[in-house]
Amino acid sequence: MGAMSGRHVLTALIVLPLVGAGVVAVIPREAVRLQKLVALGFTTAAFALSIFMLRGFAPRPGMQFEVSRAWMPAYGISYHLGVDGLSVWLVILTTFLTPLALLGSWSSIHDRVRGFNVFMLLLEAGMVGVFVALDLFLFYIFWEAMLIPMYFLIGIWGHERRIYAAIKFFLYTFAGSALMLVAFIVLYRATGLHSFDLALLVRQPVSPEMQMWLFAAFALAFAIKVPMFPFHTWLPDAHVEAPTAGSVILAGVLLKMGTYGFLRLALPLFPVAAARFAPAIAILAVVGIIYGGLVSLVQPNLKKLVAYSSVAHLGFVMLGVAAMTTTGIVGAVYQMLNHGISTGALFLLVGMLYDRRHTFLIDEFGGLKTVMPWFSAVFLLICLSSIAVPGFNGFVGEFLILIGSWRAPFIPGRALVAVASVGVILAAAYILWMVQRVLYGEVSRPANAGLPDLTAREALVLTPLVVLALFMGIASPIFTRTIEPA
Repeated sequence: MGAMSGRHVLTALIVLPLVGAGVVAVIPREAVRLQKLVALGFTTAAFALSIFMLRGFAPRPGMQFEVSRAWMPAYGISYHLGVDGLSVWLVILTTFLTPLALLGSWSSIHDRVRGFNVFMLLLEAGMVGVFVALDLFLFYIFWEAMLIPMYFLIGIWGHERRIYAAIKFFLYTFAGSALMLVAFIVLYRATGLHSFDLALLVRQPVSPEMQMWLFAAFALAFAIKVPMFPFHTWLPDAHVEAPTAGSVILAGVLLKMGTYGFLRLALPLFPVAAARFAPAIAILAVVGIIYGGLVSLVQPNLKKLVAYSSVAHLGFVMLGVAAMTTTGIVGAVYQMLNHGISTGALFLLVGMLYDRRHTFLIDEFGGLKTVMPWFSAVFLLICLSSIAVPGFNGFVGEFLILIGSWRAPFIPGRALVAVASVGVILAAAYILWMVQRVLYGEVSRPANAGLPDLTAREALVLTPLVVLALFMGIASPIFTRTIEPA
């Protein structure tokens, strides 16, 4: 990759969806197909560009494709971007899932299609920006920028209780964002550097007492986003009411911003406080694993079951973060990718069922294996991925997290691993219970008898997700050796 092209690739990844949003916005309202094609084209181009970036990425410590320009020097604010092993795969996950989410919603969005595609493109730009920003002020701008499109995606194109879910999502996330902004400003003043540059701030730690207060503020903001128990109550409502594309991006990418915030900002900036808070974070993570599993077991709603399973899966990620060991953190990052693939695919599959039956109730299905054999095969494979069956991607991530937590220095690792392992059993129970009731048994509902199997478009959306779920389970070193140096 040439020096010039490499230097600007991250800026291009942010600008490309913004340009796409501008182009879609001026397409005539009645040209619906053109709006969809242009949005899909720009998001696919962004994915191609991210693969171009990956080809030039070397598995070594430090930032790559870095660009730093003074923006508001009087206030110590810079335009500073870069990626390392922690963020490069999250950027690719974002650009990979966005076109799939658009294609998966191709026939389900009928009203205000232009606005829907504009907001999806704006959301992609904001998400990429969060993962590549190395200036706290810039990070905050992107963090807030992606909140607004998601609010409208839920509030306009969601289901019956969409307004309630959108407002709840906005209030929870905005409360965390406001707390994070205050912490940024306090940190800016406390270091004496008068800079928001992350690299400078990491080299100038504040006092242990100040670290405790600032870490608490950062941790609360990021815990809401993950979401960790007990800050999770906005998530099931947002997932159930969001359109399929919104659920895919929310589960696949947005939740990862909370765990990413811990790893990119909270732990490096406040190492003393992180070690002291680690036991509390780990305990809450394990509580989330068990709670998410138990609530999923009794869910009558397919989409809400998948939503609560995310609470459990992200609990595993946070356990790996709290372990503060290399193995635990590599496992956490890998599990972030796994969750994006598997749960994103599950939301697409649930959305495809909803398009056919207009219900999320598990009791309304049954016997789909005989009616929709191809759909059922994909559904089963993705469910096996979600419960971490060996050979699938989920197994590698959970295994690394449990191993990394076993001898973790700051948490009661062995006890927490033992309890977290119960969560693995719960996951198998609620996922297999769902599979049994949706795919097997008799076709008891007449409305299910003539359901069409996967269309060519749906197969095109799901195939790369299934392939990745298998490939990441078999060829995990390709990914982990890139993550580990970070």
